[in-house]
Amino acid sequence: MKTDILLGLQWGDEGKGKIVDVLTKKYDIIARFQGGPNAGHTLEFDGIKHVLHTIPSGIFHKGVTNLIGNGVVIDPIIFQKEIINIEKLDIEYSELLISKKAHLILPTHKLLDAASEKAKGKLKIGSTLKGIGPTYMDKTGRNGLRVGDISLPKFKEKYTTLKNKHIQLLNFYDYSYSLEELENQWFQSLEILKKFKHIDSEHYINQQIKAGKKILAEGAQGTLLDIDFGSYPYVTSSNTTAAGACTGLGIAPNKINEVFGIFKAYCTRVGSGPFPSELFDDIGEKIGKVGNEFGATTGRPRRCGWIDIPALKYAIHINGVTKLMMMKADVLSGINKIKACIGYTNNDGKKIDYLPFENSDNLKPIYKEIEGWKEDLTNLNDLDNAPQALHNYINWLEKTLETPIIIVSVGPNRTQTLHK
Repeated sequence: MKTDILLGLQWGDEGKGKIVDVLTKKYDIIARFQGGPNAGHTLEFDGIKHVLHTIPSGIFHKGVTNLIGNGVVIDPIIFQKEIINIEKLDIEYSELLISKKAHLILPTHKLLDAASEKAKGKLKIGSTLKGIGPTYMDKTGRNGLRVGDISLPKFKEKYTTLKNKHIQLLNFYDYSYSLEELENQWFQSLEILKKFKHIDSEHYINQQIKAGKKILAEGAQGTLLDIDFGSYPYVTSSNTTAAGACTGLGIAPNKINEVFGIFKAYCTRVGSGPFPSELFDDIGEKIGKVGNEFGATTGRPRRCGWIDIPALKYAIHINGVTKLMMMKADVLSGINKIKACIGYTNNDGKKIDYLPFENSDNLKPIYKEIEGWKEDLTNLNDLDNAPQALHNYINWLEKTLETPIIIVSVGPNRTQTLHK
């Protein structure tokens, strides 16, 4: 059985957690393949709202195995908090496995993240300050600590060596900090991490594929935050695209089946960076308020704007998306005229219909106007009963993006998910 991938096509916050939770009943294994606690996957069910940062979104389904893959970076402190919060719900959660090759976020990684961001001043990229970037830097610099190192005799020695390297860098930044309390908490949290099974995940996942198990690879952040293909340097530090599932789990490209791409009916972004279709008017404010557009990880208000078609096409092509899922259609209810960015005008006044290297604030959006709908969608239980204007919007998107939309979400709850 081949593996399906589910990932975001915009700047993150598309609603991946909800859809993974909805789809989990179809799968045997849910596997996170990149990112870390900079993710905030929100699930709502049975009157419960829960945010996951590192743990896969299939955790609340009995009989499903959840895997944190080698491409993920783990903060033991945040991981412990996630486990405590799950246990508070008094819900039996499913099996959780952790790759031995997943890298660990040290307390000094988070300090370096904060020091680096502070030093950038007005040029800061809008980091979540979770230590993600410095951890991936140590990974590529071949200095990192991995989950499998925890059980080795020289773990403490390796930790101290890396910590001392970080302290030298912090001295360069002239950044004041207090490490002792963070360090004590980190080592205490490691004891919780040790209670879970650490595995050679690439061997495990391929054995499960061979055995015919159904696997869903869960992405974090979004395509436009990819380290290679995102709006660099305002990106995350991992590959958020379908290719990242291969390297983040150890799955060969020929073992990939469906690639599900999730997008909002409009667009949002957290932090700095270009956003050609961003709105600065009452409509943008309304979208933010109705859509509850605040970062699940940072709590920061999200920047809101119209849907960006060239950016979506770009993301679909890079990922090889086979099916689309549109989120938050309900948020656009009551807007008479919806706009879609169908191209840009660059500095030279030239019109372009693709996302260029010079993806800067100087790109001016070219809009197509689409009839909106007044009806409240949140109580819909069948897409056939949706207003014609919504059907027209969906049909236009499918034709423009040349990819079928199979799910339309009309609210945050599991039940507010319409299948097409």
